[in-house]
Amino acid sequence: MLRLGIDIDGTVTAQDTFVPYLNQSFQCAITLDDMTEYDLTKLLKISNDEFWGWMDQHEPLIYQQAKLADGAKDILNQMKNQHKLIYITARRQHLTDVTYAWFEENQVHYDDIELVGGHHKLEAVQKHNIDVFFEDHHGNATMIAKEADIPVILFNSPYNQMPVDDRIIRVNNWKEASQWIKQYEKRLQTAN
Repeated sequence: MLRLGIDIDGTVTAQDTFVPYLNQSFQCAITLDDMTEYDLTKLLKISNDEFWGWMDQHEPLIYQQAKLADGAKDILNQMKNQHKLIYITARRQHLTDVTYAWFEENQVHYDDIELVGGHHKLEAVQKHNIDVFFEDHHGNATMIAKEADIPVILFNSPYNQMPVDDRIIRVNNWKEASQWIKQYEKRLQTAN
């Protein structure tokens, strides 16, 4: 049984979740393909303070209404029988109730959920003794792979196309992620 660490936003939820809200609020017409950096302030031509003011106002509704990434629910609910599913998210603490309600409403299994309130997930990864991490943020994936010395499955996106090392496995969807986990399990069993 592996202990799987799983990011939520852009990994379990659809990567374009924020797009309609950004377009409405900022009167623009961006698509996911336009989001070539994780930091959206340059794309939106706003300051960091303006962005976080907007997030404070819109985050709860966005997370409440977030759509699942294709295949995420089925594959996670299959994985629950073989592995521990521990969600480690950059969401801030005031979003705890919204986060748990979303998991219940969407019937996505979890063994634990930790809201770390920023992109420093390493401490939570170590605390939960994570074996493999699922992420969409390039910086997080790189830090976790290097510092925790574990494989990180990175969900491909226009905003995470920087180079990766051999501990990071790029996938395009949950089906590919699931196939990699199955192969990894076989390698571990063979090694033992």
